[in-house]
Amino acid sequence: MTKKKNETYEWVKSIMGALVLIFIIRTFFFTPIVVDGASMNPTLQDEDRMIVTKIGEPKRFDIVVFHAPDGKDYIKRVIGLPGDRIEYKNDVLYINGKVYNEIYLEKYKKGINEGTLTDSFTLKETAVGSDTVPKGCLFVMGDNRRHSTDSRHIGAIPMEKVIGTTNVVFYPIKEIKIINN
Repeated sequence: MTKKKNETYEWVKSIMGALVLIFIIRTFFFTPIVVDGASMNPTLQDEDRMIVTKIGEPKRFDIVVFHAPDGKDYIKRVIGLPGDRIEYKNDVLYINGKVYNEIYLEKYKKGINEGTLTDSFTLKETAVGSDTVPKGCLFVMGDNRRHSTDSRHIGAIPMEKVIGTTNVVFYPIKEIKIINN
């Protein structure tokens, strides 16, 4: 009887240890997320499953997941960092007056028959409402610029609302990939 109790105790202890380890990993290091919608097309597809890394600060053109003002989690691309001046003119991105080539959008832009992928704007003309990205915030946009609710509409994203960065699609299996910025 004592041997059986010891064995049961060891099993319970092992399972509890595994659960604690899973909790720590999901809380502080990695978590899965499901892409909901088409705002990141063609880079990401609706229902893609990804791994979010909670380690490190987001960099320009990283894909981030954050808590949006409407209570949902959004996935978008970092365009502007704190202090940046952002402007789009004729589908060209200018950051602090310098042209940035958005390689991840080139193929998508070629498929557009009418107009531009990204309408022209300055940061002040967006929901951010200032000349620069505020301190401690990010300016984010979806890759599907015509159909994305992003910083142009909801404003700058405070860093404390950012869950983490992501670039690994692990499902569907035939679409497993690492996304390069």
